[in-house]
Amino acid sequence: MRKISKVMVKRLVNGKGGVMISDSAASAIAALLEKKASRIARYAVKRAKSKRRDTVMAEDIESYRVRFGD
Repeated sequence: MRKISKVMVKRLVNGKGGVMISDSAASAIAALLEKKASRIARYAVKRAKSKRRDTVMAEDIESYRVRFGD
């Protein structure tokens, strides 16, 4: 089951340059975003636990961006 919907992806893409997006393209983008978000979430949870916190903070996400350049 998708966590990021095609509808949300279509909303993000439509209106950018006046082009439409197909269902298959929206699904492909959603799959990539889910994979990336999952990778970031795993990193952020590990980092929060290493800091002895039970809560993921924005700094954990920022740390991912700084470390991996995304």
